[in-house]
Amino acid sequence: MKKIASFTVNHDYITPGIYLSRVDGDVVTYDLRTRRPNCGDYMDHLTMHSLEHMFATLVRNSEIADEVLYFGPMGCQTGFYLLTRDSVSHKKVLEVVKAVLRQVGNEPAMYGATRVECGNYENLSLDAAKREAAAYLAVLESRDWDFTYPTK
Repeated sequence: MKKIASFTVNHDYITPGIYLSRVDGDVVTYDLRTRRPNCGDYMDHLTMHSLEHMFATLVRNSEIADEVLYFGPMGCQTGFYLLTRDSVSHKKVLEVVKAVLRQVGNEPAMYGATRVECGNYENLSLDAAKREAAAYLAVLESRDWDFTYPTK
């Protein structure tokens, strides 16, 4: 059986950052890695769920809103996937990701935090989303990114 693309990357070398995971036709999947895999530091569900609500809402209201197809957490609790159309450059995606993370830090309320809007609305924290966004923003601002996975 053919392995899916994300299983062909050596997770021992992945560090927090932003990577080009795959391209399928005109769909680009970005790996927004907030944690180093297999090191015991995983996002708890509250943090993952909270940042998902905030980031997904804000990126779908950003300047690339019409090009965003999906934003959601990785099952391994070490990051998120962002899927866009290929009409947006990698540089622009990075710029928008940083802008959205900054915006999370300035939002006064959690999006989608009612019973009607969310299937687990009691498991949300604006403070947790803000902490995670700030930590990941610091990683993205720490160096230039070429979007390729490390191989060593």
